[in-house]
Amino acid sequence: MSSTAAEMEPLTSGASNRIIPVLKTVRTSLLFIHSLLFSLLLLPRRYRSRTMADSTSPPSPSKLGKRRRLEEEDTLKRRALAEGIDMTTGNEDCRWNTFLFFGARRNALFVRSWLSITGQMKGIVVIIHGLNEHSGRYGQFAKQLTSSNFGVYAMDWTGHGGSDGLHGYVPSLDHVVEDTGALLEKIKSEYPGVPCFLFGHSTGGAVVLKAASNPNIKEMLEGIILTSPALRVKPAHPIVGAVAPIFSLVVPRLQFKGANKRGIPVSRDPAALLAKYSDPLVYTGPIRVRTGHEILRISSYLMRNFKSVIVPFFVLHGTADKVTDPLASQDLYNEAASKFKDIKLYDGFLHDLLFEPEREEVGQDIISWMEKRLGAEYEQV
Repeated sequence: MSSTAAEMEPLTSGASNRIIPVLKTVRTSLLFIHSLLFSLLLLPRRYRSRTMADSTSPPSPSKLGKRRRLEEEDTLKRRALAEGIDMTTGNEDCRWNTFLFFGARRNALFVRSWLSITGQMKGIVVIIHGLNEHSGRYGQFAKQLTSSNFGVYAMDWTGHGGSDGLHGYVPSLDHVVEDTGALLEKIKSEYPGVPCFLFGHSTGGAVVLKAASNPNIKEMLEGIILTSPALRVKPAHPIVGAVAPIFSLVVPRLQFKGANKRGIPVSRDPAALLAKYSDPLVYTGPIRVRTGHEILRISSYLMRNFKSVIVPFFVLHGTADKVTDPLASQDLYNEAASKFKDIKLYDGFLHDLLFEPEREEVGQDIISWMEKRLGAEYEQV
């Protein structure tokens, strides 16, 4: 894994490797903080107290108001772009819709849906996208699902797509987990007899796996599907991992330079790569400290709890993935206590499996697994 990380270090978009430049810069910043504190200790007391007061004082109301206003303006622009994405599937029996759903903290989350006009569906798939992307990228997958008589919902995380929040900033992945559970509860209340599946890609896969560890959420699920999940993410150095929580509290929104605008090679399809990294709703800026720390935190939690996983799951990963670790997916499959579990490793495939040239094959594998899962449930009844 260390040799792989070394190869990926200059790359910037995804789960594990976007945080490498962050963590390296944190390590460098520690030297600066040490020097600053030492200098303050050498100052006369009256100057020291004044300097400390200035450095720890909160932003002025005017600055906070301006920042909040700029964030709201950016959210509205992103929401307009999200609304403008073509959601047609060519299926006359399918109706699509977009709406705002208020999450666990009353933040407005942008949601898409593709549902059967008749209401007769094999099941409903709730899509949780990956870090820095958005639900609008999954229209082709939704088309494939609806053609097999599955309904689809897809939610933009906070700070992503058309949802509230600073673009690309995730204050807590646990909040995303809670929002996922709240949306699932809403769907189950509207379609009480329809089986539901959670689908998560990359960091979204980590979110889905953690959500399914909640007994109340698991009770609403027939199973989960994880593509290229972010399960083994490590800091560049153990010391950096130890100080990351401090930095995420002190300067959570701080960005670190080191983003490579070319983007990580996540697909062998040049057109899919161009579409992703030219999409204004895909965040390509430097990652923020809190976001990087949240990825480390959820990854660490999941790795410690593989053996307690009991939800039915299907994990899919490309063996040539340079963003997340396919061996971690194999470890999940080997260690999980789930009685109904499957894994498929695609030889030579990269990170964005649903945007690879063989995307139709990947999508059909997912549909076949859900149908097998539903068949197993029917046999038990």
